[in-house]
Amino acid sequence: MPLTDVAVRRAKPSDKPQKLADGGGLYLYITVAGAKSWRWKYRIGGKEKLLTLGLYPDVTLAKARDARDDARRLQRVGIDPGEQRKAATASPAGVPTDSFEAITREWLRGRQWVPGYEKKVIAWFDNDVFPTIGKRRAADLKASDFLAVARKMEERKAFESAHRVMQNCGQVMRYAVATDRAERNPVEDLRGALVPAPEKNHAAVVDPVQLGGLLRALHSYRGTAVVNAALKLMPLVFVRPIELRAAEWAEVDLDAALWSIPAGRMKMRQPHVVPLATQAVNILRDLKETMPTDYAGNYVFPGLRSDSRPMSEVAVLAALRSMGFDKDTVTGHGFRATARTLLDEELGFRPDIIEHQLAHAVKDPNGRAYNRTTHLAERVRMMQEWADYLDSLRSCSVVRNRSDHPPALSSSLAPTG
Repeated sequence: MPLTDVAVRRAKPSDKPQKLADGGGLYLYITVAGAKSWRWKYRIGGKEKLLTLGLYPDVTLAKARDARDDARRLQRVGIDPGEQRKAATASPAGVPTDSFEAITREWLRGRQWVPGYEKKVIAWFDNDVFPTIGKRRAADLKASDFLAVARKMEERKAFESAHRVMQNCGQVMRYAVATDRAERNPVEDLRGALVPAPEKNHAAVVDPVQLGGLLRALHSYRGTAVVNAALKLMPLVFVRPIELRAAEWAEVDLDAALWSIPAGRMKMRQPHVVPLATQAVNILRDLKETMPTDYAGNYVFPGLRSDSRPMSEVAVLAALRSMGFDKDTVTGHGFRATARTLLDEELGFRPDIIEHQLAHAVKDPNGRAYNRTTHLAERVRMMQEWADYLDSLRSCSVVRNRSDHPPALSSSLAPTG
């Protein structure tokens, strides 16, 4: 029986490696440590061979099937897909296929990249990583080798980039482990060893009058139904942008007005519940009605080119920029700071209730972490009052609650030119 996206996502590791068959020789290989990779078993000249097609979730079920079909076409004309890949991954300088550089370039091809970001990642590897460790076997690399790369970046004060590069190196080593070219991922041993990256505050609108102008702009935007709905929903739910973009219909109960985000998609790796105000439910119902009758995807906000991927992170940013709001004025993540500030200062909700809804770690007096349903009834009330408050701001019918506010000079947030 073929695999499904849900079955692949929910598959758990056990005390020994597992193979979940999909069909046509394709199967999902799950290591004891939990790494998942796509593998294809085939025969050339009567000899059984194995080809690794990529690491899940970087390579989805649909992409794995496409890769299998591409390899089968080569097989039919007598070309060994495995040998063909080795020839393609070997560099002109003769870099071996088990080197860190060769594995990295293979990993890069299997990624789903945001436009423009791929060039930045490749530049990091070309300039900062490959000159030092690129030609060495991935299996021979130690934590100190990666730390040496990071230290050189820190010397030129590129602290945030050093963290990002090490994250990418860790993903490459995970891929190397999953494809049997390394025993473990030594980058994991660097936790706490790098110079902390300076914190950056996301641009956020916390002035009620300015927020009213921003909301009017969001509601007047004329783009695709998916982007329009995302723009309207962001201020109402104030989750992290990736949590919104990757929302799945299976997580949303419109009748109960609750959105349950699984732990695997949350930054803190804890499940989270988002109460949906009436306004949010209406936005989602309207969006659902615009979906094609034959829509078989999982995502609430599917990508423009493929239902198998969520909306690109640049879609909402591009909409904001097209309306004239630059990165120093509004960001998708900034709506979290907006809600945190105004729920406290304007609507008077307790900070711990707000922090719960922001999915931040909040502990009881005994030091125990609250579960996802803690204070749910109060959070339901807060989210509805927040939605009503935003409607009032958008209609210019709200009066400032704080006496220390200066009088407003304009009822709209003026975009940058």
